[in-house]
Amino acid sequence: MKTTIQSNRSGIALIIVLIVVVVLGMLAIGFGSAMKVETTLARHASFNSELDWLGRSGVEVAKWILSVESTGKAGTADSLKSYWAGGVGESNGPLVELTWPMKIGNGEISRPKIIDLDRKLNINRADQRTIEQALTLIGVDAGSMTTIVNSILDWRDPDSNPRISGTESAVYEQADPPYFAKDGPIDDLSELLLIRGVTPAMYWGASGGGLPAIFNRPQPGLKSNFEEPTYEVGMVDLFTPLSGPGINVNTASATVLQLIPWVDVNTAPLLMQERNGFDGQEGTEDDTPYPSVDAFFAKLMTIAPIPPDALQQYRGLFSTKSLIFQVEVTASIGSTKRDYVAILRRVGPKETVVLNLYWR
Repeated sequence: MKTTIQSNRSGIALIIVLIVVVVLGMLAIGFGSAMKVETTLARHASFNSELDWLGRSGVEVAKWILSVESTGKAGTADSLKSYWAGGVGESNGPLVELTWPMKIGNGEISRPKIIDLDRKLNINRADQRTIEQALTLIGVDAGSMTTIVNSILDWRDPDSNPRISGTESAVYEQADPPYFAKDGPIDDLSELLLIRGVTPAMYWGASGGGLPAIFNRPQPGLKSNFEEPTYEVGMVDLFTPLSGPGINVNTASATVLQLIPWVDVNTAPLLMQERNGFDGQEGTEDDTPYPSVDAFFAKLMTIAPIPPDALQQYRGLFSTKSLIFQVEVTASIGSTKRDYVAILRRVGPKETVVLNLYWR
């Protein structure tokens, strides 16, 4: 009997020891993970100021690149052949001497990725006719188009009077949570997802993407029992909230060029072929960008039988110069990296200003 009790006590003690070992092991693992996180945060904090200066330096390099190519030849059109756009640029200019990544102090910056926002249509300048053409290009059902177009116009205009089939705050206040119509210019393209009739599928198209759930909630006042189709083209492919006065015909995609009613899926590649040169590739040495909008229209009229008077109404919609650029640059110190994004505006041949700068 005594031997049995002692055996039970030994078994209990062994179990307690095992539990203690397991608990201590778990605490050690948790402590190690916490220390790793704390060490990483401390390292990032110690590099915070240096990374910011590296990111700002990368933006300044981008400004210099834009300045060099802007002052290279008077009247030169901006195109995908330019160095800033990732093309070959000038073969004997100062830009060919740049090496990437560029080392600065204890860190380095990646080659700035520069995209002109003028390659898309400014949503704040688009009139009813052009928005309708864009929705047709996306493939929006004709029955929904009037509501979407007028709701976009109501969102932009300063008054609170809804157009026919349009939408003002009275409808949006019924949402959960409620919100108001902006009644002002669109500052961020994702605002379109708050406008009645615009769905995430229309907005993103085939590019997918994702935003906080508040932007992807069901639209107030619109219900459908049918499954929404898949759109190859999305609003993000056609629109931008910030750009110069016209779409740059030398950087616009074939899809954006189809915003002209007479340009279709067969005509657009022919316009692209003219500017891409003999090899048909963008950004190569033999590119022949359109020197002017008139040259672009002249080529278009050789492809499609368009009355000159009818085409002139779209003249103000296009340009061969880019004024607004988005810059992305990665700053790194050792294994610590941070991505910086800036919006630049070209004021003149030798002056480019920063409109916005943030890191992510």
